[in-house]
Amino acid sequence: MISDPIEFELFKNALFGVADEMALTVFRTTYSGVLKDNMDYSTALFDGAGILVAQGLTLPGHLGSMPTAIAAVKAAFAGSIEPGDVYILNDPFQGGMHLPDVFIFKPIFSPPPLKALPLEGGGLGGGDGANKSEASDNSPPPRPSLIEGEGVVAADKDWGGGGPIAWAGTVCHHTDVGGRVPGSNASDSTEIYQEGLRIPPLKLYERGRRNETLFQLIEKNVRVPVKVFGDLRAQLAACHIAEQALIEMAAHYGAQKLTQYMTELVNYAERMTRAAIRGLPDGVYDFLDHIDDDGIDVGKPIPLKVTITKRGDAILVDWTGTAPQVKGAINNTLSYTKSASYCGIRSILPQNIPTNEGVFRAIEVTAPAGTVAHGVLPAACAARGLTGFRMVDCMFGALAKMLPDQVFAASDGGNTGVSIGGWDKERKPFIYVDFTCCAWGARPYADGLDGNSHIYANMASQPIEVTESEQPLQITAYEFIRDAMGPGKWRGGAPFRREYKLLADEAILQVRSDRHAFRPFGLYGGGPGRPSMNYLNPDENPEPLPSKLTMTMKKGDLFRHEVAGAGGWGDPLERDPALVLKDVLNDFVSERAAREDYGVVLAGKPLAVDADATTAQRQQMRTTRHTVKGPVYDWGQTEKITDVFIIKGPVYYSYLDEEGFFDYLKKIPAIRSIKGTGRSLKIVMDKPLDQDSIADLIALLKRYGVSFEGLQQFADANYNEWLQNPKAYWHQEMFAEAPE
Repeated sequence: MISDPIEFELFKNALFGVADEMALTVFRTTYSGVLKDNMDYSTALFDGAGILVAQGLTLPGHLGSMPTAIAAVKAAFAGSIEPGDVYILNDPFQGGMHLPDVFIFKPIFSPPPLKALPLEGGGLGGGDGANKSEASDNSPPPRPSLIEGEGVVAADKDWGGGGPIAWAGTVCHHTDVGGRVPGSNASDSTEIYQEGLRIPPLKLYERGRRNETLFQLIEKNVRVPVKVFGDLRAQLAACHIAEQALIEMAAHYGAQKLTQYMTELVNYAERMTRAAIRGLPDGVYDFLDHIDDDGIDVGKPIPLKVTITKRGDAILVDWTGTAPQVKGAINNTLSYTKSASYCGIRSILPQNIPTNEGVFRAIEVTAPAGTVAHGVLPAACAARGLTGFRMVDCMFGALAKMLPDQVFAASDGGNTGVSIGGWDKERKPFIYVDFTCCAWGARPYADGLDGNSHIYANMASQPIEVTESEQPLQITAYEFIRDAMGPGKWRGGAPFRREYKLLADEAILQVRSDRHAFRPFGLYGGGPGRPSMNYLNPDENPEPLPSKLTMTMKKGDLFRHEVAGAGGWGDPLERDPALVLKDVLNDFVSERAAREDYGVVLAGKPLAVDADATTAQRQQMRTTRHTVKGPVYDWGQTEKITDVFIIKGPVYYSYLDEEGFFDYLKKIPAIRSIKGTGRSLKIVMDKPLDQDSIADLIALLKRYGVSFEGLQQFADANYNEWLQNPKAYWHQEMFAEAPE
């Protein structure tokens, strides 16, 4: 029981301040761009039992990973956790998430010395006994003598016994951990053994002495050891900062009160979370979306299904119905699926709830083993970030049914990972790793944020000047994309395009992206965002590349990535014309889109809204469209092509094929070709179907529960019949508008 609430509040703020100071330490001392610029890392503090008490203002994507990782360490070293120990791991199947994310944990003991002592053997450079023939400018420098302040306590210090009073933890995305592709982040790996160096929970330092074998093993298996060891040093420095702060807090409050307050802080967060959940409407809310593909079975959609059950003061998030584990490297660990689930729920809870394990106690997350949501050996998972981001949008899709006035539409689909790596003329390695995300979905009360990181990431873009000074690359474009955001009463956030020109002779390009076939959905009448696009030398090769790829670039090649636009919210015809004009003047929206999407007519010089023409245009648009009431999810309408009809979906091709769907279609003489395009099935006709074939086709589509846009011969009555059948749409929803 807390007798002094003011002191407890000061303690809470101090503890979270330490977690934030750890994050700033990583930011200020790290070597690689993915950390110092993208800021792909997290920091946390735990009590002596390993319960998460405070997390720094870093990545929500690491929310669920920290408890799982430290639990793996405690299980592996039960009974042998000593002062001066430092633990490391990255194995996705023993506490980690994917191999580039390396965890460092340090137990903090009491009574402590007056000051944390230096490492035995010095810093994080290569060993003195490294093979001299292999030494180069790319290898870490020989380790120096003692480095003051490294923060690993010497083994011979008398600590006075007892277990740890707290733990400090960091996780950082490292530039490279080996494997078949520079950056260790390829989406087209097919098993974990291709992806890099797997580190189970091990002691990086044991009672203050460094594990020489492990250091040499890491050095020989990564392409850029200077950056890797520099970033590990940053993680150690952050843990050292935390140790010093906790020592001071223990001295101020006493070890017993320190433990008591940390326990109460977790319980306090649980009470606040359950009270907030209790105020939400009870019910079951589900949602189904699809990843484009896994980069191996190209064109085969991957279902993500979530069911959120809210009862009383607890929430169950169940991912049953999600696709089985896939060959490509987009399989999640259960811990990362938990992170996405926690992030979705946390976003609808009051802001003043401390983010720690108390929040998680009120949220149960389940996912069947052997699925994309819970991969098992030998699942590849290097690009699992893509799946986690898409899961957050799934959470919002379901939560939009619970809280329609609070939840926003789909964001850009999560960050795109771009890795470009190779060797320069002097055989020195270079690896550029960039994560790009930039558009929030429209909110029920405001536009989506432009150029702002996905809510799951809190990441930043790498500055052009830094990239060009450190890498053999030229950034030739970094700009917003016009007409890419989903229209609505509140429009989606604007995405950007980024172009990378290679200046080296050759490099391996690896891209992990999505939302090309399945566009970011709009809500309640809002339109979908424009799909993501990849191009190589677009002036000569205008055909887009797949959303996931690994390929070779040559000197002078230019890679262009366009992030998907975010979905809109509400009827675009209800948008304030003044806001449309503002977007046109800022080059976010073209005059054509202003008229066609928003019904806003602009004229004159300077450009202004023609009020009478706008009123007439909007009235005409309202009378010719067919709208459906309810929480409509709009992934975009398909184009009208002469003598073509499109089955809308997403169509789960493997299911339909197993049932003989394609076999029947091929028997229709008029059909010239059948082409799957991710969320649509395009069927090209040599001639119009006769009435008997139309009747047979309607019966077939009804049998398989697939919604469609009809041929010109289909009467409106037939289409309306489809609208009356909720099972007609694979997403269990219906179109925002009927076809023309």
